[in-house]
Amino acid sequence: MSVETRVLDVIDEAGTVRLLAELVRVPSVTGGDNESELQGECARRLGELGLDVDMWKLDLEMLRGHPDYPGAEAPRAEGYGVVGTTEGEGEPALILQGHVDVVPTGDLAKWEGNDPFGARLTATTLHGRGACDMKAGLAANLAVMTALRVAGVRLARPLALHCVVSEEDGGLGAFATMLRGHTGEAAVITEPTSGKIITANAGSLTFRLEVAGRAAHGATRYEGVNAIEAFWPVFTAIRKLEAERNRDPDRLFAGNATPYPIEVGTVRAGDWASSVPDLLVAEGRLGVRLDEDPDDAAAALEEALAGIDDPWLRANPVTITWPGGRFASGRLPAGHPLLAETERAVEDVTGTRPGTTAAPYGSDLRIYAGAGIPTLHYGPGDVRFAHAPREQVELRELREVTQALALLVLRRCGVR
Repeated sequence: MSVETRVLDVIDEAGTVRLLAELVRVPSVTGGDNESELQGECARRLGELGLDVDMWKLDLEMLRGHPDYPGAEAPRAEGYGVVGTTEGEGEPALILQGHVDVVPTGDLAKWEGNDPFGARLTATTLHGRGACDMKAGLAANLAVMTALRVAGVRLARPLALHCVVSEEDGGLGAFATMLRGHTGEAAVITEPTSGKIITANAGSLTFRLEVAGRAAHGATRYEGVNAIEAFWPVFTAIRKLEAERNRDPDRLFAGNATPYPIEVGTVRAGDWASSVPDLLVAEGRLGVRLDEDPDDAAAALEEALAGIDDPWLRANPVTITWPGGRFASGRLPAGHPLLAETERAVEDVTGTRPGTTAAPYGSDLRIYAGAGIPTLHYGPGDVRFAHAPREQVELRELREVTQALALLVLRRCGVR
């Protein structure tokens, strides 16, 4: 029996599902105390599997003062990094990375059973916040390491498992892990990819707009300027800029008509029902194109809003600031062998060669790529379920990804 067959045979599918359910039941909303709880649990599991574990408390003050600080959107009092590495000489031949944090739940009434962290299981699917994004990927990473230990396999070159916080609000955990010195020859981030391999990410920036009006009594509204009405040409300019920035996108985005979206997510105006609102505040996200400097993307929006042909806005320019996460784009270098190796592993498991694509959202990929580590995404789940009250992952995908990752690890790291 080959080593590959032996490892695949000992992958515990039911155990992996139980592990995923346990991970989902920890409400590790980004920035909250449960992030740290889950990091501690990951460190414990990696230690029990015999890995050399480095768990450290993030120096938040130092990280926030770093010139390359990736930004953050959630308040955070603490954070921990966790890296487990198998024995062997030299830097890891492969990193498997996953983030433990999840986004807030939203309206609990929209969740079936009203429990986002209940890990509801059906015959084919596990439901819950984080099931797709990305605790299924985290469970797959841990299941691969478990199978290697059960099969008694000793890798010729090290494998590293990175568990990070703060991916959802900027990537602080991955950034801290790179500064800690945990590098490798290549990395796979097991974000949800629907059976495909993602070799590039667009980026995104969070913007905040302040649009001025002029207050007046609602009964004499003609004496004022409604900030909501003043916002309409601003929104029109945003949609026009979005169309311009999505002309002729990179071929990796084939089939995606809007790989670099610009969207306004929140709008707040006024403080009294019978007054003309004198201020509108809107916040949103600006897509950063592949290989584009985020500063250039920001400048494009600033220029578009400054050029609006409107008398009121010319006299009262929109104020724009850039709070929150700062996601640059990133991509796997063309021709890097990691892609072909991953494709082969997936095809050997599923019988079908996976397609490759790019994602219109930012991720930790750009932080690893920026540190000189060739990186791609391959993991269980469909990102269309992420951040939604219908969040779920297919158990078949969890099984297939775990098997493919096991083959990739064996082939890239080798066996003693």
